[in-house]
Amino acid sequence: VGAADPQLQRFIEVETQKQRFQQLVHQMTELCWEKCMDKPGPKLDSRAETCFVNCVERFIDTSQFILNRLEQTQKSKSAFSESLSD
Repeated sequence: VGAADPQLQRFIEVETQKQRFQQLVHQMTELCWEKCMDKPGPKLDSRAETCFVNCVERFIDTSQFILNRLEQTQKSKSAFSESLSD
């Protein structure tokens, strides 16, 4: 893959990240549903609504943490690569 077009490689990376994110959203939706939904009905009760809000907020916090961590890792890799090429 080293000889592949850099634009193509970047496109594949971005699409892979999108797929992983979609997978994570699906898993979190499933987890929150199982955790928060006792019995489906025409309306959410306040306990279920609070549970879903908390679940989504934790998901957002976790996603932000992961994105920040990936960004730090990417910067470290770039800095390391640059120091090797000097």
